[in-house]
Amino acid sequence: MRKNSPLQLTLPVFFSPREDSQEEKGIDEVQLTRLSSGSNNNEIVNPKPAEKLVYLPKDGEGDEGRDRHPPEINNHIERDNEIDKDVNRLEGDEHQRVIDKPDQPEKKTTYDPNGPGELGKPFKTPKNLTASEKKLVSDGWQNNAFNQYASDKISVRRRLPDPRDDWCKKPNRYAEDLPATSVVICFHNEAWSVLLRTVHSVLDRSPEPLLTEIILVDDFSDMAHLFEPLETYMKDYPKVKIVRAKKREGLIRARLLGAAHAGGPVITFLDSHIEATTGWLEPLLDRIHSDPTTVVCPVIDVIDDDTLEFHYSNSAGTSVGGFDWNLQFTWHAIPERERKKHENPSEPVASPTMAGGLFSIDKDFFEKLGTYDSGFDIWGGENLEISFKTWMCGGRLEIVPCSHVGHIFRKRSPYKWRSGVNVLRRNSVRLAKVWMDDYAQYYYQRIGNDLGDFGDISERVKLREELGCKSFKWFLTEIYPELFIPGEALAHGEIRNLGLGGNICLDSPATKKQTNKPVGLYPCHGQGGNQFWSYSKQGEIRRDELCVDYAGSEPMIYPCHGSLGNQHWIYDDEKGTVRHGPSRKCLAIASRDKLIMEPCEEGKLTQHWKFANYNPDIA
Repeated sequence: MRKNSPLQLTLPVFFSPREDSQEEKGIDEVQLTRLSSGSNNNEIVNPKPAEKLVYLPKDGEGDEGRDRHPPEINNHIERDNEIDKDVNRLEGDEHQRVIDKPDQPEKKTTYDPNGPGELGKPFKTPKNLTASEKKLVSDGWQNNAFNQYASDKISVRRRLPDPRDDWCKKPNRYAEDLPATSVVICFHNEAWSVLLRTVHSVLDRSPEPLLTEIILVDDFSDMAHLFEPLETYMKDYPKVKIVRAKKREGLIRARLLGAAHAGGPVITFLDSHIEATTGWLEPLLDRIHSDPTTVVCPVIDVIDDDTLEFHYSNSAGTSVGGFDWNLQFTWHAIPERERKKHENPSEPVASPTMAGGLFSIDKDFFEKLGTYDSGFDIWGGENLEISFKTWMCGGRLEIVPCSHVGHIFRKRSPYKWRSGVNVLRRNSVRLAKVWMDDYAQYYYQRIGNDLGDFGDISERVKLREELGCKSFKWFLTEIYPELFIPGEALAHGEIRNLGLGGNICLDSPATKKQTNKPVGLYPCHGQGGNQFWSYSKQGEIRRDELCVDYAGSEPMIYPCHGSLGNQHWIYDDEKGTVRHGPSRKCLAIASRDKLIMEPCEEGKLTQHWKFANYNPDIA
């Protein structure tokens, strides 16, 4: 049981870690302990006892907010059961505290058919709120990066429409003897209503024989509602176990902690702010039943972070995962080569990579692959590592359109880490070193070849050798041939202008958010990043899947389409000019921060460019 533990903060899935050197005021003075009896020397943070079970909070509810939601449940027995299992590749022996549940019947719920958010409809926060309600709204956004006030107004067991296509519902579509799964859900300071809605969606929409257990891994939360109230609430649900970490572990090690307690033959990892839909589980387990080396992901539907509206994706719009050379996960349309293999859009489709938040995997296969790299810290890169080694070491990765799980996508992370290192870079370097062979250089170039301290990778290299995994070239050729490879370009690196002092480079984030935005300029820094470009054999100036495009106004960032046209650029290494194919104008700088197109003028330095690593012989 944790005692006198300082407040710590976390980082959830889908957000990159960021450093924050400024300490929070009073953070060292905050001391928390588990809610327990006989701890008179420790400060106990305890919410007000709930007077009743509240699934649908009424408008104008008081400042107690979510801490009033936990029900008052009596006459149950709590027992702590120390499970004698090792956490795969985790140091320390005092991570787990398991709260197990006695077998009891689960309560039935009477739904309010007109309740807020029912059937996935949006809840719109009223404008005429009281001062206390406005504070609840503000605090909810601050603590969670989503509208907790809206979530608290919606039933934790709200109904959702069945999004599946008819193909998915066909009788005998799935095998009768499907394997059961343990569902691992990691959380840190998750909002009460969102966490309960996650759990109830899994309990209510999973066939009882197929659900071994739900393992809730508390990654060192400090919010009061996640201690005794959560344990009391979950006593009504015998399939729910709570495993408590005794220090902040981060997503990767928290998942390993949960996996170590999993008793089912399949492990399903979910985030703590999701909603499973009808029929979500059977399609995933059916693919693993057919081939235990198949790793499967549901279609991830969007739950609006403000209204909690559930946005469904139809099968025809299913996307597959990819990555760029910054080793960031990306979404793509299903390639035509893959579409041709299927008669129905609801059939499972091969995906080069996965987002990583939601997937099912055979437990033995997960262990054979070496689970997660325990040298990875907190979060980041683990999804690509699982993806690469699944394909390269004898497995297969699929998106299953018959399985839908909604996910609240936050626009920012509500948590902070102070690890003192660039965690995402460290993890990505380990990933590249172990799995990407010579292609790792393209990632190193993006980070200015500053690899930093990435730890000992000898055990991971040994694992790959023992598994007899294929090369990364095989992966790119057979699994992801659509990926643009910088080494096949005529030039790669910075694009420097020789005018105005000769220290200005093309500079742009070149992300999807930058689509239709002007290409920028910035002093050359030689560290790659936003100044790393490739000049393709086709005459494109690009970074990954985004190209420099000129349609008559100014050079913009636009998705590469492969048809040249506005994206066709002709580089003359001797003259230094970059001429636009259709317009015949030249790329130039008007100032140190303004990129323009103008009539070509030989010898004009502001039109003179130098492409790094230019090699015309590649053509």
